[in-house]
Amino acid sequence: MDIGKILLEKEPFSDIMMGNAAVVRAMIEAGVEVVTTYPGSPTPEIAEAARAVLKYESPFYFEYSTNEKVAAEVAFGASLNGRLSVVFFKSVGLNVASDSVVQFSLLEPQGGLVIILGDDPGANSSQNEQDNRHFARMTNIPVLEPADPQQVYEMFIEAVEISVENKMPVFLRMTTHVCHAKSRVSFGDRTIVRSGRGPSFDPDFGEYIPLTSAVAPMKKRSILKLGKIRERSENSRFNYLTDRNASKGIIICGLPSLSLSDLLSEIEDKPDVLTIGMVWPLPLSFICDFCENHDEVLIIEELDDFIEKEVKAAAFDRGLKLKIIGKTEPDDFIGELNQQNLRHFINSKWPELGLKSPAVPLSALTEIKPRPAQLCPGCGHRSAFYAIKKALKEDDITVADIGCHTLGYMRPYEFGKVLLSMGHSNGTGAGLSLFNRTRRIVTILGDSTFFHAGLPGIINAVRNNHDITLIVMENGTTAMTGHQDHAGSKADSESGKKKISIKAVLEGLGVEAVYEVDTYSQSSLTKAVDDALAVKGFSVAIARHPCMLKFTRENRHRGITPDRQAGIDPAKCKNIEACIKVFGCPSFMVNKETGSISVNKELCIGDGSCVQVCPVSAIGIKKKNEAEHE
Repeated sequence: MDIGKILLEKEPFSDIMMGNAAVVRAMIEAGVEVVTTYPGSPTPEIAEAARAVLKYESPFYFEYSTNEKVAAEVAFGASLNGRLSVVFFKSVGLNVASDSVVQFSLLEPQGGLVIILGDDPGANSSQNEQDNRHFARMTNIPVLEPADPQQVYEMFIEAVEISVENKMPVFLRMTTHVCHAKSRVSFGDRTIVRSGRGPSFDPDFGEYIPLTSAVAPMKKRSILKLGKIRERSENSRFNYLTDRNASKGIIICGLPSLSLSDLLSEIEDKPDVLTIGMVWPLPLSFICDFCENHDEVLIIEELDDFIEKEVKAAAFDRGLKLKIIGKTEPDDFIGELNQQNLRHFINSKWPELGLKSPAVPLSALTEIKPRPAQLCPGCGHRSAFYAIKKALKEDDITVADIGCHTLGYMRPYEFGKVLLSMGHSNGTGAGLSLFNRTRRIVTILGDSTFFHAGLPGIINAVRNNHDITLIVMENGTTAMTGHQDHAGSKADSESGKKKISIKAVLEGLGVEAVYEVDTYSQSSLTKAVDDALAVKGFSVAIARHPCMLKFTRENRHRGITPDRQAGIDPAKCKNIEACIKVFGCPSFMVNKETGSISVNKELCIGDGSCVQVCPVSAIGIKKKNEAEHE
């Protein structure tokens, strides 16, 4: 059954569902009216589930916004007007949104606002492991942290209640494997009504304008609200106490609590366990009562020692005499606490507890050969990097950015020597260009990032005439996170969405040297980059080609499968391996025994971008049935 239909069931039901889908059902039951986002793992499936619902009904307005800051502002503006709203994005997306989000608790969103964070312990799809609970402390925004899809559903409903009752934003912190975990979830019915909320915006001066004289009263109000929420935290139904009258106790929250439950089944002398559902504000009285009844307490949490420091401070204030054990080694602050890592952590702190050694020693993991990430077969970025490198000198400085093209850093392309965040490349590149008369600077942006965060750096480069060349990789979609639309994607007459031309934007900003080339026209792209580099000041080459993964998937849905296949002419092939070592397409394979090169027919999509790279013209494209009978 289609996920959209499942999520729209009228009556209570249960189903096996991932956390990212369960939260959409919770939105429907809670009466959410506005949902906004900018795509980023681990949260894109929330958007996919929401869009699946919209194929059948329109319980809420949904929008892919230009970036996370805009997404947060759209949701906040709707909430000011009495609409229950949700915004979601990945962990580092909060950095982009923070300029506005830090103000949210000072004001009063009338309709309710839930901010879903996709935090990423283990940096599975992010450039760092930042722990966004620190933002909660800074902004006076409560945080609920679910451990599984059932809690995702229940805690979202709780977050809505807190937000609406107190006219304040609430964070729902979903980590990667809570977002992607699947389990059976029991849902309620769709009887909740929106209670006639909105439109209700009242532009009362001073209420929504945090000028100097108003900030202190607003901050005091937010602190008092947080104190009220702390009372709710103390009695939360998401706090679980397993009391065995043991001398040792464990305080834990989120996903690691599930791994802990499995591990403790191995031993008889089990410690008491206190599981926390609301991690900010913490139920410190409840926690201190727990600590008071134990000689030793181990605090387990992923990433930073956020709970640990709060508990130690509260225990000191209360004069408690016990040993509180937490993070002490650098490795304690790194990675996910899956069952194996949690076992190692507990054994390092409490060897006397008697947990067995890991079934697979951690050292054995280093014996597994790493499998480098790859650009997809037929990816236009591969052709682009192959062509661009021909225009570069060995000492040219290339600056990377966020997107599929970040993989250009890896062999054989080796494009991009520094990476900070989305859209940083032209600002960083401009700095590298200063007092630099001998080395050329080449920066890169994807088309989604161009609109997300690239424009300020471009404007700065144009205004100050920085001597850098920008390569815009235009594939018409936000490919890295699952092919979501952006401002430069094709127009949609049904929804009224317009396509914004990157070239027109650049020309409107005053960029005089703009070159456009399809990346499969490799010699033309090399020349375009050569020409752009010859321009003194800011220049741009737009390297355009559709995302071939998206293209082939859409064709498959239409019943169209690739009918062409690359093939190697053994009479011409000299085993130079340019197709592998220089072009880097994963469809080509080397036979270890003979050294001959062949094509993996399961990977090759027959796009033909590889034909140009063979110096002896040994690569050809044939009809698939012909290639299969070679």
